[in-house]
Order: sequence, then structure tokens, then C-alpha cells
Amino acid sequence: MTEEINKCIEVLENGGLILYPTDTVWGIGCDATNEEAVKKVYKLKQRDDSKALICLVANDAMLEKHVEEVPELAYDLIDLSTKPTTIIYDKPRGIAKNLIAEDNTLAIRVASDKFCTYLIGKFKKPIVSTSANISGVKTPKSFQNIDEAILKGVDYVVNLHREKQNSSASSIIRLSNNNTVKIIRE
Repeated sequence: MTEEINKCIEVLENGGLILYPTDTVWGIGCDATNEEAVKKVYKLKQRDDSKALICLVANDAMLEKHVEEVPELAYDLIDLSTKPTTIIYDKPRGIAKNLIAEDNTLAIRVASDKFCTYLIGKFKKPIVSTSANISGVKTPKSFQNIDEAILKGVDYVVNLHREKQNSSASSIIRLSNNNTVKIIRE
């Protein structure tokens, strides 16, 4: 695993794209602070950049570094969730501008699997996590179902967990600073 993490970090530091197993589905990732890298993700997915992408962070400290004010309720949601949960926060900071939605929000998930947590922790920056598919095409449930265009369009494909069948994408919850909660995806 250490070798895979080091290869990913080298690609991420150079503004490249990785294809990697996440705590949900296989994801396309890049340095979430690098606007040029984020543009490459939108281009590969053939996706309009007005549709925001999810970021993964390694822990609560990294979350707090990239969100102006993390509502207390967020920690409960993260701790009590029975499946990976992405939370949309107000007022992100220190992130590529083209990742931030028009309403100044950002979807962030604290990674729950070992590979992602180690990778992001060692990289010391959030990474983008978006499903490994062309926009509008069904999300692949396994590595074997990933489109050839995606496989060829990234700079590095992680050689771990390729046999794993993915269950589903994360839950998405919108959590405003005024403690308004809205479930976007269960």
C-alpha cells in the first residue's frame, strides 16, 4: 500500500489525475487546491464545471482547515453515520475556486477507509473524489466496469482492491451554518 500511496502523491503533486478506490465507488481524484488539475477532471468527465465535485479529507483537523465554520452537528453526523456521508458546508477556504459551488458551498467527506485516509494524510491536502464515469453515464459498480476513456484519461490507476464490488455512492447532506439540514442523497 505504501508504494501505491507514494505513486499517487507524485502524480497529485504534479497536477495529475488518479483513479483510486474510495470508501464508496472508484473515484477520479486530483489535488483539490489545484485549479488546473480540477479542470482536467471536469474535462475527462465531460462535465460542466458549474456542477461541483466532492472533496475527501483525512480527518476533522483537515476539515476544519478548509471550512470557515464547521457546525457542531457535522461531527455527530460523521460519527453516527452507518455509511460514508458527504456533507455540504458553507464557506469553504483554501480550495480551488472551480470546485466551489456558486452558492459558496463545498461537499466534503472525511474518508473512512484506510487507503484514502493514509493517502490524504500523507499528501496533506484534500483530494477530489468524483465517480469514475463520463457525466450522465451510470456509475460503475466495480473496477471492471470503468470506461476505457476514463482508464486512459488518468495519469495513474491504483493497483489495489480491483476485485471489490462497490455498493453505492455516499449519502449527501446539506448542512448550513444556521443548522438547517437537508438530505440531498440517501
